[in-house]
Order: sequence, then structure tokens, then C-alpha cells
Amino acid sequence: MDSKKIQRINELAKKEKAQGLTKAEKEEQTALRNEYRAAFRASLESQLKRIEFVDKEGKPS
Repeated sequence: MDSKKIQRINELAKKEKAQGLTKAEKEEQTALRNEYRAAFRASLESQLKRIEFVDKEGKPS
């Protein structure tokens, strides 16, 4: 996810707290948050798949 989308998520969150969002903005916020969550999950899953467990001697278990 690029930084412009993350910036937009933050802008919408600030606006929501300050004055509320229109229906269109709320839908945009939901879509952007879902995209962010999907990217986060994919990144985390990729990191977890690269973890290798080893025993005390350093051999893969």
C-alpha cells in the first residue's frame, strides 16, 4: 500500500473525529482500511513463512 493511501486513511480518520464523514467518505474509508488490512496480513504471512525453528544445536526442527 502506498503512502498516499495511508495518508488518506489518516485524513479521513481526523475528519471523522472533528466533524464526521459523508456517506461517500465513509465508504472510501472502509475500502481503504480493508485494503490496508489485506496488505498488512499478506506482509505478516510472508514474514511468518520465512521463520525457521531450530533446536539447541542450531539444526532445523
